[in-house]
Order: sequence, then structure tokens, then C-alpha cells
Amino acid sequence: MSLAALAAGLARLAAAVPPVEAAGAALGVVYVLLVIRQHRACWLAAFASTALYLLVFWDARLYMQAALQAYYLGVAVYGWLAWRRDAGGAVLAVSRAPWRGQLAALVAVLLASAASASLLARETGSAQPLLDSLTTWGSVYATWLVARKRLDNWPWWLAVDALIAVLCWRQQLFASMILYILYLGLVVVGWRSWHLDLKRHQGSAA
Repeated sequence: MSLAALAAGLARLAAAVPPVEAAGAALGVVYVLLVIRQHRACWLAAFASTALYLLVFWDARLYMQAALQAYYLGVAVYGWLAWRRDAGGAVLAVSRAPWRGQLAALVAVLLASAASASLLARETGSAQPLLDSLTTWGSVYATWLVARKRLDNWPWWLAVDALIAVLCWRQQLFASMILYILYLGLVVVGWRSWHLDLKRHQGSAA
């Protein structure tokens, strides 16, 4: 395929993307970039992106993903408050999540996904009940880790974003698919950045 043909194909794809989905995708990128920099404004971008994606996923009949956006709205408010400076001017520092807690969370995610996928398949017209459920419950825990500035949020997002990219591809949400593929690269950058920050804090505390 020539470069001109590729450019023309991308242009046609961009023209077909609904404005709400495109705006949500753009704000999603802004959110991740600000999270990597540990900038508190990330939660403002998260709130706006989430509100738009609630509409996108509901229209696509991905009901668990739509419900997840409502949860994100609440976490965005919590994150905005948690990341503010305290009375002494200090901010929440990057830390590690206990491995036992993560193991328990993994078991809980798998069990909750199996239960909700069964319910969706039986009671609704959900397009992708298993993937919808698995990525939803995984995102619930990963987002909580972000709000608490746990380094371990990044490997969780690596798995979740890869699955959501597949989910969006199956539902022909191509702008969102591209967004989540982009997220995979940003996750690696964020993981490294937060890891270096954690090492700096541990070194200064030693």
C-alpha cells in the first residue's frame, strides 16, 4: 500500500468517527499524559473524557463499560481531592501495592467478570459480555490504584488496555481502538517514569 493510499484510508476513518467519540479519545490521551507527569489536572480531563465515553459505550451496547464510566466520574472527583497538597505542602507519593492485595483483587476480578458476563448474556443484548465484564472489573481496580498513586496500576493497565483495544475493534469503535493501542505505549512510559520517581523517594528517605 502506498503512503498516499494509507493517508486516504486514515482520512476516511477519521471522517467516519462520531464527534463525541473523537473528543472522548482526545481527552483520554490528555488524561494519561498528565497522569504520567503526576499532574493533578489529569482528573479534570478524566472527568470530561469519561462523561463522553459513557454515551459512546451505551450506544455501542457495551453496558458494563458504560457503567464503568459512571464509576470513573466518582474516582475522578476522589483523585482530584487525593492528589491535592496537604497543609504542609506535601503531595501523595508513588508507592507499591501489597502483592497479597493484588492477588485478592485478581481473584475478585475474575469471579465478578464470570458472574456479570453470565448475567449480561442471559438478561441483556450485550455485544461482548465476557470481554466487557473482564475489562470493566479490571479497570475498576486499576483506576483505584491510580487514585492512590500505586506504581502497580501500570501492569494492570497494560493488560486491560490490550483487551479493550480488542473489544473496540470487534465493535467497530476504531477511534477508541487506536486510542487504546496508543495507551499501551503510554503505559510503558508511565510505568518507567513512576518507577524512577519511586526510587528517588526511596533514596532520599534512606
